[in-house]
Amino acid sequence: MREQQRDDDFETAYREWLLDRLAHYLGRPVRETDSVHEYLDSVAGLSLYGDIEEEFGPLVEPADIWAYPTVRELARHMAERGAGAGGSRIRAAFVFTGQGSQHPGMTAGLYRNSTVYRRFLDEAGKVLQPYTGLSVVEMILGKDPRIHQTAFTQPALFAVEYALARTLEEAGVRPVSVLGHGIGEFAAAAVSGALTLPDAAKLVALRGAFMQYLPSGGGMMAACITPYEATELIACEPGVGISAINAAKSTVLSGDRGGLERIESKLAERGVRCRHLTVTHAFHSPLMAPVVPKFEAVVRRVPGGAASVPFYSTVYGRLTTEPLYASYWTEQLTAPVRFADAARALLAQQAPTHVVEIGPRAVLTPYLRRLGGARGPVCLPVCQGPESDAVDLAGVISVLDAGPLAAALAGA
Repeated sequence: MREQQRDDDFETAYREWLLDRLAHYLGRPVRETDSVHEYLDSVAGLSLYGDIEEEFGPLVEPADIWAYPTVRELARHMAERGAGAGGSRIRAAFVFTGQGSQHPGMTAGLYRNSTVYRRFLDEAGKVLQPYTGLSVVEMILGKDPRIHQTAFTQPALFAVEYALARTLEEAGVRPVSVLGHGIGEFAAAAVSGALTLPDAAKLVALRGAFMQYLPSGGGMMAACITPYEATELIACEPGVGISAINAAKSTVLSGDRGGLERIESKLAERGVRCRHLTVTHAFHSPLMAPVVPKFEAVVRRVPGGAASVPFYSTVYGRLTTEPLYASYWTEQLTAPVRFADAARALLAQQAPTHVVEIGPRAVLTPYLRRLGGARGPVCLPVCQGPESDAVDLAGVISVLDAGPLAAALAGA
């Protein structure tokens, strides 16, 4: 309660200061719900940024003036950054893993030993079952090999990630921002409030099923090259596209297998090694195009909304405050996953003390650590891998200063 009151006091102070400064620029009173964009051009916006820097230090970046449009939103962002800079409060960002992190029996130890996790996974499984025709929970626990079929992989991953995030929230870990890699964006959207659980489950299940029945023959290949090098290589391969940009020199190509093999040969001549991913289809590639009209027809009837938690889009590679309507989820099918750009923006703008990878095993944590650098946030996965259980979860919650264990330590 004391921390919440302190945060509210900070937000009020920043809001009053901003209202005063904007009144100074405009020569008239301003309301907290007014949009900064309507009154300040880019020059005045930079001047306001300079005022904030002079008065409070490095609380914001210039882009934040436009990313948080109203006085109220900008003041709240400043209060959150101020709390994080003080070092006395945990600010955790949730990053949701994409396809490829699944494995038979994932989170089975958590399901057996954590009643909270079991409740949330059962909830997600129940909502998915009308679309999947089977219990994804039973499929996961039974180590069913169908977990690697796209039609079941995507719903199962969504259910696990949704349940993991809600379990952390139940323990008191509230994300200051969310980001999702590929299919992980649906769990991020559900946790942020941009999609309801039933709507997210419907989209995930149909998306996976539609992809499952695409013709086979596509592939995905990871290479230690920059996006610019990748663009040059795919210029002569119309069936191949950039699927994901995970780091400065970690790019995934996706598409026609013949095209990928020709690119691999060119890279081998330069001494660059490639790794083919174990996938059934070429995700986020031109080969996904046949799914788009069918998926668009379905998603058009789902009322997407704006996230109530800052949502970092890997379609745009930045924070987005726009509602996640049908057009977003349709574009996401074929757009490259701009993970590196989105993660850099999150780290710079939100200043998290911790970044938690939400998924059945650690995949993105090494990238996040490199992007954060030596002075960056603590990056940790909520699940290390197949053997993770409730004891491991308790350790993560303790690190995040939440839950009964942390409360007991604080009172000692």
